[in-house]
Amino acid sequence: MSSLTLPIATELQRPSAFAPFLEPPAMTSADEDGPEPLSERCFDPTAWAQMERMVQDLGRMYRERNEALQEVARAHHDALFRLALAAEYRDDDTGQHIVRMGFLAEALSLATGSDPGYAAMLRKAAPMHDVGKIGIPDAVLKKPGRFNAEERQVMNQHPMLGAAILGQSRIPLFQLAAEVALSHHERWDGSGYPAGRHGLEIPLSGRIVAIVDFFDALTMDRCYRPAFSDEQALQMLIDERGRAFDPDLVDLFLSRAAKMISLRDRINLLQPSFAELADGVDLR
Repeated sequence: MSSLTLPIATELQRPSAFAPFLEPPAMTSADEDGPEPLSERCFDPTAWAQMERMVQDLGRMYRERNEALQEVARAHHDALFRLALAAEYRDDDTGQHIVRMGFLAEALSLATGSDPGYAAMLRKAAPMHDVGKIGIPDAVLKKPGRFNAEERQVMNQHPMLGAAILGQSRIPLFQLAAEVALSHHERWDGSGYPAGRHGLEIPLSGRIVAIVDFFDALTMDRCYRPAFSDEQALQMLIDERGRAFDPDLVDLFLSRAAKMISLRDRINLLQPSFAELADGVDLR
């Protein structure tokens, strides 16, 4: 993952990085009379060769270290995604909801003008938004009707559980995923949970994921209701503009609704895997 690439390793991989130090000293007018004695040169041939080998070895060491770190991060991501998938399966879902969420979150993030690197990271982080549901009892998680006060209190713990699971890592991807898990149930008007944040106090990642999660969840069949039509879901999104959701982001989503729905339909058709989600497969 690009976020793990060490800048120093990149520099060491460029032959030109050490050129100023490895080039022999420039000739002066005194050199025209012939080579100066070996004892007066900056480097003798043996030292020169040893320095070149040291630079090559150092560059290789950093490349190998980067590759190892990337493999660890990839394995970590895979494990946490599978945990999120397990939570979705417990919620009677096929798992495609979280894949759709990843791509839709990236698309909305790019529409805001976010850096492509951030949007790509959000694509990989968004599917882990509800990983905390793994700790919620089935009696609450799968209840078809409204929660009573005690059940609501239990259910409202899942953002904190998710953040606790994801936030143990210092890797930026998982820090972002923890932020999403903790903030995607906050509401623009401050009536959400777990912290009651409002407006721009809610991180952009959480505001984006809240919208795509809401829309995609409404347009899929659930154990307790059939899917709403796209038109109904868009109207419900409008109804929550400025209440549950950032009004500017809602307007942005609505202005691109046809593209968002087309993207969702392509995901349903192509059924991209988690590996393709992580790699950012082209869905055109």
